[in-house]
Amino acid sequence: MTLTASWLTPRWPAPAGVHALSTLRSGGCSTGAYQGLNLGDHVADDPAAVAANRRTLLRLARLPAEPLWLRQVHGVRAIDAGEWRPGIEADACHTHVAGRVCAVLTADCLPILLCSRDGGSVAAIHAGWRGLLHGVIEETVARMGVPPDRLIAWIGPGIGPEAFEVGEDVRDAFAGCADDVDDFFAPSARGRWLADLAGLARGRLRACGVRRVDGGSWCTASEAERFYSYRREGVTGRMATLIWREDPRRRTDVGPDLG
Repeated sequence: MTLTASWLTPRWPAPAGVHALSTLRSGGCSTGAYQGLNLGDHVADDPAAVAANRRTLLRLARLPAEPLWLRQVHGVRAIDAGEWRPGIEADACHTHVAGRVCAVLTADCLPILLCSRDGGSVAAIHAGWRGLLHGVIEETVARMGVPPDRLIAWIGPGIGPEAFEVGEDVRDAFAGCADDVDDFFAPSARGRWLADLAGLARGRLRACGVRRVDGGSWCTASEAERFYSYRREGVTGRMATLIWREDPRRRTDVGPDLG
């Protein structure tokens, strides 16, 4: 059997030598509830299938190294790639070293990539509503050590504003720390609130000084053929969003943009 992998290539003004991708669910060898290219090893999928999917991504995307997989806990910890060890708990990873692949796993939460305009520093962030609320973006920006106005950002596939229904408690939590909360929450037909997760992320990025923000137009919950969605399915796989700096001694081509 020939295994395949597919992904989105971010459309953003990253400098030459910075590479990034966000996987789709198609391809891979996972079956059942995890059908496709499941890259999450914490969701009760067959470990052998996950390992095969990860090897397929490594090979087909021509990654310079195994991604630095994190144990994500919906927190705000952002580690330098040099701190990484297997099983480390964190929700963001950054590096200025070529060849280290920062990675986050998602299935409705937002993957957010950051890159300095000179290409010297990159980061990947896992951002659900809890992480956004408590400052995972701000923590990552601070840890990168790059002036925020010298960073650019890309927001990958996450649950969209017509699908992400939350309770009054979530809206109130954001209202307590933002004056523009009404821009990102709309009443739902069930008396709850529809939250614009990508909009909240854009607001947080711009508030901390990141001026260029791209992406954020996909909805994982409404595109079952392309994306895993925890909100839609409950038991499901995970996509990966990766970013790395190219080693100038090794050219990397991550393939076509599948949009």
